[in-house]
Amino acid sequence: MPVIALTQEMGSLAKDVALRLAESSQLAVMRNEVVENVAGRMQVPASLIRRLREGKAGLVERLSTDKDRVALYTAEEVFAQAVRGNVVLRGWGATCLLRPVRHVVRVRVTRPFDQRVDWVMNHLGTEERDAAESEVRRSDAAHASRMNAQFGVTWGDPLLYDMVLNTERISVDGCVEQILALAARPEFQETTESRSILEGLALSARVRAALKANPSTQDVDVQVESREGRVTLSGIVVNEREKQETERVATTVASAGKVDNQLHVMTITRKFTHAKT
Repeated sequence: MPVIALTQEMGSLAKDVALRLAESSQLAVMRNEVVENVAGRMQVPASLIRRLREGKAGLVERLSTDKDRVALYTAEEVFAQAVRGNVVLRGWGATCLLRPVRHVVRVRVTRPFDQRVDWVMNHLGTEERDAAESEVRRSDAAHASRMNAQFGVTWGDPLLYDMVLNTERISVDGCVEQILALAARPEFQETTESRSILEGLALSARVRAALKANPSTQDVDVQVESREGRVTLSGIVVNEREKQETERVATTVASAGKVDNQLHVMTITRKFTHAKT
């Protein structure tokens, strides 16, 4: 059940590589369903999520959208797709989110800036090179900012990937062959341990998303760890009610008897908690 995570870089031909991978190996490709599901959870237009990801959202949209909620719901979707397996995940931070899972192949597809600008000009049917260059730079800046803010990494750092492919020198078909060859290596075969880690990450993501979605726990900031179907909650909460609510919401995801509540109630109530009492 291969899981291949690719970067999303404007004009790099990563989309072509993803589609060719899917065609040649009968893999699913994660597409618009993430945008639609995240937008549905947040009750906002899918176009807003796209603009935020592409760096095209206006100031009011950026300030009024809960970025933590977007990140949590996105992670929930990525992990759910990865658990199902036989999938190509392009973008959405998948290469970072799935880094702990040994059987996931993480690939950056890139090519020189000028060629990426040429692609944008052809794609948009324009001869305005300056505008195309600005579009590529804007996209790159949005990716770099999001990756740093969400994962604390430098976008494009080769150490984040198992393979870096330059489509200036390697054709789309060549990239597909290289990726499939790497995915077939013993190092990238799914094991009981790697499967358990992935399922644990997916369960943790579902719990975090549920906590954020529930009005009584949306402001709770606790650690959630999962392994072998059991969820451990740790950290500090304001009061006993918040502790109980956090466990209750987590239990709706993990089921009764599967939540280990190690949360501690603050001994001195922090200031400005009137909204939670």
